Amino acid sequence: MLGGVGEENEKLWSFTKKASHIQLDSLPEVPLLVDVPCLSAQLDDSILNIVKDHIFKHGTVASRPPVQIEELIEKPGGIIVRWCKVDDDFTAQDYRLQFRKCTSNHFEDVYVGSETEFIVLHIDPNVDYQFRVCARGDGRQEWSPWSVPQIGHSTLVPHEWTAGFEGYSLSSRRNIALRNDSESSGVLYSRAPTYFCGQTLTFRVETVGQPDRRDSIGVCAEKQDGYDSLQRDQAVCISTNGAVFVNGKEMTNQLPAVTSGSTVTFDIEAVTLGTTSNNEGGHFKLRVTISSNNREVVFDWLLDQSCGSLYFGCSFFYPGWKVLVF
Repeated sequence: MLGGVGEENEKLWSFTKKASHIQLDSLPEVPLLVDVPCLSAQLDDSILNIVKDHIFKHGTVASRPPVQIEELIEKPGGIIVRWCKVDDDFTAQDYRLQFRKCTSNHFEDVYVGSETEFIVLHIDPNVDYQFRVCARGDGRQEWSPWSVPQIGHSTLVPHEWTAGFEGYSLSSRRNIALRNDSESSGVLYSRAPTYFCGQTLTFRVETVGQPDRRDSIGVCAEKQDGYDSLQRDQAVCISTNGAVFVNGKEMTNQLPAVTSGSTVTFDIEAVTLGTTSNNEGGHFKLRVTISSNNREVVFDWLLDQSCGSLYFGCSFFYPGWKVLVF
């Protein structure tokens, strides 16, 4: 096909000749029954019912798995896996998700529960992973056959907190920060400006400590030392009491207080480039949506200059707060 001669051209000619005489979407030939090895037996209906009862005590016979993975979405340091039921007659009680590196021979459980979506964390960038899911029928103990494995990977750089900052202890992958007992205060920033407009930045509060109105979780245009909170200029954040701050000013709208298990998300999009026509001092406008506990606030954030990427950060005045970022 690339212009070869001789034998390669003969193969191509043979293929095109065959295609013009055979319907490529036709079914394969069905062999004669005498050519197929088989074992047949004549059973009474009563025996057939006994056999059926024994089979259904141990499992079921299905033409395909009742659930399949429908979508893989890359995240910084993770992959969101979504699956759906493809058998309308199957009532699922629980789902079981497994994954492995494509170079590994062993699948491991990563989720068991009733949800049809889960984010798999601790994903190395630019590495292929396989995912599969099965289900357990309502009132049954055994699991269904596995879905067809799907391959996914993330090209996004994982979000990491800055290591070595007194006052916070980090996990081995530096995506979880724990406020320790140190009396040192200040803002713990990301290692690099890894958040880009158009993405969703997610903070999940694993454990909580004593709240303080000066606490903050948010994003900023640049790191600024000497501040105890992100409640300052060139930053947007939410306090643990639910108050929202834009460039150091508290908004009228407020979100629910942050509790253990709360998820706070930031979605930011560029609105305008160039000089704005107002007198608020900003020259670059971003549209920010902060969501928490099924509530959200939307506002415009004015910056002095264009930012291709942003830092994220957090600050807590009392120990016990643990935050995962992805």
